[in-house]
Amino acid sequence: MRKYNVQNYIRYKKDIEIILKKIRKPIDGDYCYLTNEEIELNFLPLVETLARKQSTSDQASGVLSINDLLQEGSLGLCAAVNKLDRTILSNSEDQEKTLKSFLSKRIKGSIRRAVDSNRGDIRIPEHKLNEIRRNPKDEKMVAMFFNSVFSSIDATPPGDDENMAYQVIDKSEPYNIALLNTYLLSLMKEFLTPIQYNVLRMSFGLDCDKYSANKIAAELNINVDTAHVRISQIKRDAIQVLINNVDSSQVLDYL
Repeated sequence: MRKYNVQNYIRYKKDIEIILKKIRKPIDGDYCYLTNEEIELNFLPLVETLARKQSTSDQASGVLSINDLLQEGSLGLCAAVNKLDRTILSNSEDQEKTLKSFLSKRIKGSIRRAVDSNRGDIRIPEHKLNEIRRNPKDEKMVAMFFNSVFSSIDATPPGDDENMAYQVIDKSEPYNIALLNTYLLSLMKEFLTPIQYNVLRMSFGLDCDKYSANKIAAELNINVDTAHVRISQIKRDAIQVLINNVDSSQVLDYL
């Protein structure tokens, strides 16, 4: 039970047991006579089942513990129940199966959005993340991951008058950027040469301050007249090495 706050989790389990003993159950599988709140309480075990299927490793869930996942899943459950179409439910031959199918998608979506928004400063839209998860063996996924992390961060915005989007202040906090950096460093150590590793590390400030190209060249004894060109080439080569060699399952662990 890694990352479980055992005391809180045990208390949660005891509370759920008490609730399930007291709440009104459907008669002959008919949920239409239950209130929204009663349906929510009946399906709290479903939230726990789906939350526990989510890995709680640092790569997979970032800063969120099982208790956080349960909370986010419960919020998703409440939102889903409020959108129930009782007419469709009443016409279903198996109401419990229909409810589980309807609620599960929304509970899992709520958990995934919470993980994505709290894990790190990664620039991949949610619909693209979902596309990646549906196609875990797609090689383009690896390229999207590293280009998003490195290339987009390294891009220089156009002039002030050319793109107003860059003038909008981003008030969001990079909540757990250290986790992403640690993950990237582990992949870089595995696949890059020492020079490639250090150029990427110092260029993006993964475990240090960001260095200029000239300073990186001086630190690594790269004695050329056009240091910034050479450093840029090494960065591009290093990113391509990661794209070509990192297994998609390793990226999927993080996504």
